[in-house]
Amino acid sequence: MTPTPSFVLLLLGLMGAQATVDLRTAAAMAAGLCKTRPTDIVFIIDSSRSVRPSEFEQVKVFLAKVIEGLNVGPNATRVGVVNYASHVKNEVSLKTHRTKAGLIKAVTKIEPLSTGTMTGLSIQFAMNVAFSEAEGARVKSPDISKVAIIVTDGRPQDSVKDVAQRARDAGIEIFAIGVGRVDMSTLKQMASDPLDDHVDYVESYSVIEKLTKKFQEAFCVSDLCATGDHDCEQVCISSPGSYKCACKDGFTLMDNGRSCSACSNVATDVVFLIDGSKSMRPENFELVKKWINQIIDKLDVSDSKAHVGLVQYSSSVRQEFPLGRYNNKKDLKEAVKKMAYMERGTMTGLALRYLTENSFSVGQGARPGVAKVGIVFTDGRSQDYIGEAAKKAKEHGFKMYAVGVGNAVENELKEIASEPTGEHYFYTADFKAMTQIAKKLQINICPEEDPCECDSLVKFQKKVEQALQALTKKYILYNGCNDSMTKRIALLENKIV
Repeated sequence: MTPTPSFVLLLLGLMGAQATVDLRTAAAMAAGLCKTRPTDIVFIIDSSRSVRPSEFEQVKVFLAKVIEGLNVGPNATRVGVVNYASHVKNEVSLKTHRTKAGLIKAVTKIEPLSTGTMTGLSIQFAMNVAFSEAEGARVKSPDISKVAIIVTDGRPQDSVKDVAQRARDAGIEIFAIGVGRVDMSTLKQMASDPLDDHVDYVESYSVIEKLTKKFQEAFCVSDLCATGDHDCEQVCISSPGSYKCACKDGFTLMDNGRSCSACSNVATDVVFLIDGSKSMRPENFELVKKWINQIIDKLDVSDSKAHVGLVQYSSSVRQEFPLGRYNNKKDLKEAVKKMAYMERGTMTGLALRYLTENSFSVGQGARPGVAKVGIVFTDGRSQDYIGEAAKKAKEHGFKMYAVGVGNAVENELKEIASEPTGEHYFYTADFKAMTQIAKKLQINICPEEDPCECDSLVKFQKKVEQALQALTKKYILYNGCNDSMTKRIALLENKIV
């Protein structure tokens, strides 16, 4: 949930015991891993008779916890508080407190009004007064969000439908969240579309933690480089709510904008060999397909560069599509998404034999003289012998990567992987951590030097050395030193070098 450059009205109906805060989110904010975008926030709190004193204290605790996650300051987030019942009282203006400590202290001193519940009136007051420039609101701008958080515990005694519509027409985005006996139809009248994103309900303060976290994340613009939520291979450069990738000296950023290469991209045939056994489970199989597409995103897929094939196995082997069928990332990724889950056993040895004998054959789209890469993914122990098939794959010159999750056997992964093993096998216990493996797995194929060219160069160098030695003996050592000849030899050496 990310606030748009508009007024954002969060209407909260709250009842219950004690508010808590997601400590992990608070810790991330305290560590500077995210910042709040410039925002004008006004809390509009219901202190009618139906809100008991202890509950009103909990409302203030909730406000304080949300404020703690904000980047409060004149050029960052400004906060105000409106208190309402049968009438409305402006407790804290947007221009009053410029520090977080002063703001929280002011919130703790607010007293309940203990009369009726005029929620519509409070919305009108927020638009006309609380968000006015006279009270410290900034001029409307795409860079500034306007946020009003109303805390209420029941049915309003006035109409909210029309005033809420006017607020939305004026660019106000309204979130309505109710607790306990709150009137849900009223929340829906006030909330913006889509209602699923703008209407929430909780039964008591015992589950307020999820709301606190939601609000903190709503205003948090993460430093994605600091949190690790990026897929840059080498260098991540942060920008507000985004990032871009770069490479270290000596490396070049590839066309995908994420990977770095120390050599030119060369034609590569890549085949994924995917375990579709019963132990995988459907929900994890969907994660595997996303993981495949993450790796595809890092490849230079085209007619002349990377070609990709996909094979799934369980008790049998099924080719999903051969090499070269799809030569652009869009079609390739769509084909991966359509792969149906096979279930049944785990015959990894059988699958490796299929890879060696079929997947990289010319008849299945493989290109002669092109580097071959096999990526094996499994979540368990193979039910057949893999040793011979794994050995043959590497003897054929295939670069083999082995990736395991959950109950995968690391010794089997190492047996499948090419040397050096540490760069070609990966393991994680949790399917949700596969994204990190996708970031680490780099398919860098550098063109090999032509040994014939190297031999020719060596022979040429030897001939030059022999010629220089002969000249030296003939013209320098014979009858003493001859300055003229020495200069001619030096000139000859410079030309050769």
